[in-house]
Amino acid sequence: MGNWAFTQGIHDLGKGLYGYVQPDGTWGWSNAGLIISDGESMLVDTLVSLPLTRTMLEDFKRRVPGAEHIDTVVNTHANPDHFFGNQLLSDARIIGTETAARDMSRFDPASLANLREHHAEMGEGGEFLYETMGRRFDFEGIVVTPPNQTFQKSLALDIGGKRVELTDLGPAHTASDTIVHIPEDRVVFTGDLLFNEGHPIMWSGPVENWIAACDHILALDVDVVVPGHGPITDKQSVRNLRSYFTYVRERARELFEAGVDFEEAALKINLDEFRGWSDPERIVANVYSLYRQWGAEFPRAQRGALFGAMKRYQVAMASHEEHCGHEH
Repeated sequence: MGNWAFTQGIHDLGKGLYGYVQPDGTWGWSNAGLIISDGESMLVDTLVSLPLTRTMLEDFKRRVPGAEHIDTVVNTHANPDHFFGNQLLSDARIIGTETAARDMSRFDPASLANLREHHAEMGEGGEFLYETMGRRFDFEGIVVTPPNQTFQKSLALDIGGKRVELTDLGPAHTASDTIVHIPEDRVVFTGDLLFNEGHPIMWSGPVENWIAACDHILALDVDVVVPGHGPITDKQSVRNLRSYFTYVRERARELFEAGVDFEEAALKINLDEFRGWSDPERIVANVYSLYRQWGAEFPRAQRGALFGAMKRYQVAMASHEEHCGHEH
């Protein structure tokens, strides 16, 4: 089937299924989905802000019969760009794993809203967060609204006679990562277990779980794969992501055993095979997660400091490319 056009808004997948896509798929620009069947409706994820979520809901109401009222919401995981819009649907049944619900309740939207005025005080990390999130999105007025129904590992739903299977394949991207599979329609919504045409970011790991999640998705009888970010696709993009993780794990392990610091290791890993994928600075977070998995010990503040490390990676790579350009 190949990739679908990477265009903003609603993509009709057929049989009452829809993807909602937000180019360019980089930080915060996430995808969502909708299932309509026999008078019932289910939304897969909300968006990073109230205005963006409101626009999506209005688009669905205008374009899709049966989308006037959303009965059920499923949140695939606890990143802001997949649940910050939940409060607009607080009268719905909102479903997520126990782990995701717990992690959502710990978020403070005000800290993101404050980036506009205070990022300069936060050094490189604040600058990076402002560029990727604070400058792009409106975080005003968000009240964290976690799921009101939780499950562990798996849950089967009946949405207007259509079987919808929820399976937590985490920890991988986050501590809990749920896919939404509609077997009869051969469609899966992966949440952020698939970044298509963008570098993934492994906040949790272990990497073996993410590779196993790719294998799980590849074993499904599906034609259409709706990623958490990037264009709607098929299984080839899952294979590409699996290749990324096996390659990065192998190179990072060599550098880890050679005693190379994780930031330096990230710079040394050649990503030419994935040239054209957005957000290459995420290699820093991925190497950090791998190093932790292999027993490296870091101060507690290191995870928060990753944003500054990603900013330094961007600067270093830009300098490298400029230098290479002058040489040629």
